[in-house]
Amino acid sequence: MFDLKKIINPFIGLYLVIVSCLITGCSTSKSSITTTSTLNPDDLTTLNFRVERAPEWTDLFYRKSGWFGADGIFSISLDGNDVNNGKEETLIIFSDTYIGEVEGDKPLPGNKMVNNTVAYYRGTKPAKRNIEFHYKKNQKGEPETFFVPQQTADKRKQHFWLGDGFVNKALNNNLYIFAYHVEITGPNVFDFIEPDVSMIVLPKNSRPPFENQRQISTPLHIESPSLGEGNLGAGILVNTSWGGAPFPDGYIYVYGCIGSDKNLVAARVKPADYEDFSKWFYWDGASWNKDIGKLAPITNAVSNELSVTPLKDGRYLLTFQVLGISDKVGIRIGSSPYGPFGAIQEIYVTPEMADGLWPYNAKAHPALSKPGELLISYNTITPDFWNDIQENAHIYRPRFIKMIFE
Repeated sequence: MFDLKKIINPFIGLYLVIVSCLITGCSTSKSSITTTSTLNPDDLTTLNFRVERAPEWTDLFYRKSGWFGADGIFSISLDGNDVNNGKEETLIIFSDTYIGEVEGDKPLPGNKMVNNTVAYYRGTKPAKRNIEFHYKKNQKGEPETFFVPQQTADKRKQHFWLGDGFVNKALNNNLYIFAYHVEITGPNVFDFIEPDVSMIVLPKNSRPPFENQRQISTPLHIESPSLGEGNLGAGILVNTSWGGAPFPDGYIYVYGCIGSDKNLVAARVKPADYEDFSKWFYWDGASWNKDIGKLAPITNAVSNELSVTPLKDGRYLLTFQVLGISDKVGIRIGSSPYGPFGAIQEIYVTPEMADGLWPYNAKAHPALSKPGELLISYNTITPDFWNDIQENAHIYRPRFIKMIFE
């Protein structure tokens, strides 16, 4: 099962695609956009930057042997600090992934999909020598999935789709990754549910095949009459000094995209208390509340994978795909990690939509970004994914742009 659940709510998926195109237009790419600069932290509108395609990054994921397509792509600094000095190592995690051999553009028979894989990247320079892809293998050398839910007898078979993660320097440098439980309920694309979310914990210096992983159950699945249903884990902000935040308040912020309105919600916790859910707090619209049932939306129209990045002027940049799936990469500027956030600024029009591909789940990658830049990815897929990928191996992979601050 590919990760289309992270694009749109299954009940409104096609509707959002049609509405998005009617409202905004499914147009071709803009190579850059520039707005005015400011140093006022209460200004939620203006920012001085331009946007360019980053084909040198996109080309790193155009592959014909082994890993040849996936979505997800969260990046996690392995030293815990999102400011990369150009030599630091970053873990990249993927959800549903295709493994096999490709001739021309067509996968050869025997290709296989697994539910999650990883890559390691060294530094911030886009070069093939800097990236290594990994997938689990069984004794016959066949591809398998790294992270599988711990099963119980009263549940149907589940698999994991991965959310965001980080290295927690306050808890022995453990690496924490959100993992959504997925149950297949029928033969069609949208026949699945996500009834739960866990945390995967990897001890310091863990490497594939991650045999020393630990899994933690969480209370972070949300079913709200006002918000809708979903899970926390869509993005994480490590707002600490050791995480590289320019104005740290000492909290880990965890975000979710909930319900058909694509509501952004937030929780926060001190790093040392990360595994103690009695010490988590949830934004209720006015204050931080211990009751997860009091969660209130910060804003909406975001995507099921996203990022919140601190800016050097004290503001925060929310990056996402407008409405979850559309040809628009959007940002909102916030005065704090929990808002308020300004109006959507559509910073890039993805050319792939005009070619029949669906773009989704844009997010920023500060740990892979050079000084003065912010690397942003989005994924692509097609409505008839199951058949199309067997004809063209390259429809299902990350694409990259970058914001250049001026």
